[in-house]
Amino acid sequence: MGRTGFFDIEKHFAFYGAYHSNPINILIHTLFVWPIFFTTLVILYFTPPIFSSPQLGFDHGLVFNYGFLFAVTYALFYASLDQKAGSLAALLSLLCWVGASILANRLGFSLAWKVVLVAQLICWTGQFIGHGVFEKRAPALLDNLLQAFLMAPFFVLLEVLQSFFGYEPYLGFHAAVKAKVDADIKEFQSNKQKKLS
Repeated sequence: MGRTGFFDIEKHFAFYGAYHSNPINILIHTLFVWPIFFTTLVILYFTPPIFSSPQLGFDHGLVFNYGFLFAVTYALFYASLDQKAGSLAALLSLLCWVGASILANRLGFSLAWKVVLVAQLICWTGQFIGHGVFEKRAPALLDNLLQAFLMAPFFVLLEVLQSFFGYEPYLGFHAAVKAKVDADIKEFQSNKQKKLS
């Protein structure tokens, strides 16, 4: 609460929420966002190490490469946004890196890139259908690519925590975000009407 700029969780969620207000679109994103994150880490496994490191003591294929850097960046960002849900999102990000590394190591590049391609095509197609058919608004990534990619996994996690456990980062968070989302959607619809008339 009270954070500004890049670490303003309310601002991030209001931006992302304005593009994801339809329940079916939210469900589609809940199902597909984390698999996109995971499969991105699978393909990033095949990038070179960013620094040499001692053996981890077991041969499961954990390499400190760009996949690791990607996961740690997300983890640190989420943990800085919110202590509880952010820490959970950070843990999930790092577990995805471990799982993706183990899977990629076992599959090998020649099979892994095919699995990643199919998974990414299915997940992205599902999300674009969610936006086109149900949300009737272009995805957030068309307006702010970095923010959309960074916030998507945390957004769906927080949606699940709020829906099932009533969690909010601080008292009044969801009401404040909803007010901003409603205002953004109203402005979007108004601008859309002006363009049509």
